[in-house]
Amino acid sequence: MDRFYRCWAGAAFGMEGLVSAELRRLGASGVRAENGGVLFEASPEELFEFNLRMHFCDRLFIVLSDSVCKSFEDLFQAVLGIDWRPFFSGNEAINVSCKCTRSVLMSPRDCQSVAKKAIIESLRRSSGQKVFPESGPALPVLVSVRNDRARIMLNTSGDALSRRGYRTWNGEAPLRETLAAALVELSPWRPGVPLHDPCCGTGTLLIEAAFMASRRAPGLCRSFAMEELPLLSPGVMEDIRHTLRAEVKPEAVCGISGSDLDPEALVLARRHVAQAGLRPDSIPLSCLPLQELQLESAGGVFLCNPPYGERLSDQKSCRLLYRDLHALRDRHPSWSLCALSSDPAFERSYGQKASRKRRLYNGRLECVFYCFD
Repeated sequence: MDRFYRCWAGAAFGMEGLVSAELRRLGASGVRAENGGVLFEASPEELFEFNLRMHFCDRLFIVLSDSVCKSFEDLFQAVLGIDWRPFFSGNEAINVSCKCTRSVLMSPRDCQSVAKKAIIESLRRSSGQKVFPESGPALPVLVSVRNDRARIMLNTSGDALSRRGYRTWNGEAPLRETLAAALVELSPWRPGVPLHDPCCGTGTLLIEAAFMASRRAPGLCRSFAMEELPLLSPGVMEDIRHTLRAEVKPEAVCGISGSDLDPEALVLARRHVAQAGLRPDSIPLSCLPLQELQLESAGGVFLCNPPYGERLSDQKSCRLLYRDLHALRDRHPSWSLCALSSDPAFERSYGQKASRKRRLYNGRLECVFYCFD
């Protein structure tokens, strides 16, 4: 009989809808969005495939327990009651992390200690094992305590899914890959339509668009924590990877380009394109001032993450750049323009009200995604 787990996909604020829609597209059942993530059900095979395929979420977890905990004894009993044997082969390093929000239990360190003691005690009782060398791969457990409700979860992703593996240097203003993919999805662009990033930096937006155009699973070149756990055989996981590799259509990456004033950023962008497994000529990049940019194609989308001007000394130059973005769109009247910014004066500096706006977070920085259709 197939095993199905209750699972949770962590998501940045404002991206829960994108994550739930993607889970539904991938065939997950019981999908339900909540603040900070999405609940769903999946088999181990589906969970591994979702780790490979998902563009927008942070990490994927198996929910092992979900109960009210107002004391350390409550937490101990909740963790003790979990059957850890399906996830533990005998020598895993038990790594417990904890987040506490608006609860009686507000000490992550104490919650970590209590949870680890309970895991070891549970394994002692169920397996008879007396010594736990913890010399093997990690058993990554997250204890999330929010509003006095403790959710005990197993991290199947390991490192954040934003770490696709193609970026070796982030530049001065890194854009997380999952957020970049969200901007591509929220823009009017779809594969086959021209796309240009006039402030492309190290190329993250362009690479995420190329992944979508070529149907390439974002996590195809990285590993996941669940590969070290006794959930699936290595052969099954390799078969899933092989199937996803066969789906990639590199010839579908066309009409995607970028430009930037910084030649060093473009060197990194070209390196990242190659490390992402894309053909070097599939994403043309040029060193060009925004004021001189002129494209021949019609009906495309300008998509960018321009500087925000967080420091007062930079604010004036950034707001002049926003005005230049409007001039760029005026030179390309059949194009749409979309930009992410934390500057509350973006629309005033640009010189026009956006057709659509959406609040998102770039790390801890509250931003707005502006679309001028």
